[in-house]
Amino acid sequence: MNVLILGATGFIGSTVLQRLVSDGHHVTGLGRSPQKARMKWPAAEWLRADVATLSVEDWRPLIEGRDVIVNCAGALQDGYADDLAPTQERAMIGLYEAVKESGDKLIVQISARTDGPAAALPFLATKRRADEALAASGLPFVILRPALVIGRNAHGGTALLRSLASFPGVLPLIHAESPVQTVSVEDVAGAVSLAIQGAIPPGGDLDLAADNGPTLSDLMQLHRAWLGLPPARVVHLPPWLEKPAALAADLAGRLGWRSPLRSTAMAVMSEGVLSTRPKPADLVFADAAATLAAHPSGVQDLWFARLYLMKPVMIVTLSLFWLLSGLIPFFDLAAAASHFPRFMSAGTGTVLAITACLVDILLGLAILFRQQARKAMIGMIAVSLIYLTGATLLEPWLWLDPLGPLVKVLPSVALTLAALAILDER
Repeated sequence: MNVLILGATGFIGSTVLQRLVSDGHHVTGLGRSPQKARMKWPAAEWLRADVATLSVEDWRPLIEGRDVIVNCAGALQDGYADDLAPTQERAMIGLYEAVKESGDKLIVQISARTDGPAAALPFLATKRRADEALAASGLPFVILRPALVIGRNAHGGTALLRSLASFPGVLPLIHAESPVQTVSVEDVAGAVSLAIQGAIPPGGDLDLAADNGPTLSDLMQLHRAWLGLPPARVVHLPPWLEKPAALAADLAGRLGWRSPLRSTAMAVMSEGVLSTRPKPADLVFADAAATLAAHPSGVQDLWFARLYLMKPVMIVTLSLFWLLSGLIPFFDLAAAASHFPRFMSAGTGTVLAITACLVDILLGLAILFRQQARKAMIGMIAVSLIYLTGATLLEPWLWLDPLGPLVKVLPSVALTLAALAILDER
């Protein structure tokens, strides 16, 4: 089959891609940034497009010659780089129209459970309307609704699970007793494969979930054991902490950081992740224990788990450091400019001091925006080295000061390099 995968660079999409390539299909991946994907998965062809921007006219050349379209694209909630309604609803309805014009093609939709108390959330409401439009379109389709997807790699909520599971001595949890059914990402890819083969008949609308549904605390203990750590006591955090955590995560989302603590994820987790539809008897899914056992952890997994929550701490620390270094001199601008008069006029020194302060403030703000964070970090390293060089030329005797330029600048450079190293580029 000639298969087009939407969202092929994501956690689920990339695994589906690998499975379909191994099945012998001709696979094309669609994503916003396929440059790295071409290097990681050279067996597939790659097209660049933002699903949220595609109209019926835009879809026509993309689906031409395809036999199957697998939709793994989606977003958790609106943010700096995510727009739910266009991505999960309007673009999909446009796709269905384009497919009807070009002849029937099988559409395999990766959706979610869209009923229950959290059904009104935009994330679930847009998915539900897209699913309903697909079911009413007259096209051949299969809708797959996975529970919490786990696998060898981690992304979003599963990355947070691993991080919390690695806490020394305790497991700090909200909604610790919420039931969480899981499904392995390989089983999701296997279900897509079965749908393409016809083993899951068109018109199917299936939940993908293992029968065994542990509580969130049990799932955390499983991950802790997988990381090679002894059991830990669960600390039940008060429910009121959920709201400020979600507000902070939502703000980060507006700046482009896709935190798994955003309000949508917290609302879904508060009611648990459960399957509500009966599963076909011939489909068997590995539970969380079997999924983790099939992929033994390595030392890199423990490193990742323990560094995961350091990323936001490092970003905020760097932002505050540079903002304060730019703002504090304004309280005594004359003192800040006093280093320059030996080499230039007082007026020029003041202008140079103000410029340096504004550069610091700009870098401190820029690092908060996900799309600008890498450039801001590189700028911080460059400016730090410029300051270090300038201090050496202007006042070389300061090197004898225990709090001289080396002690002040190099920790900032080291922290910036560390943050740059763990910046998620997905």
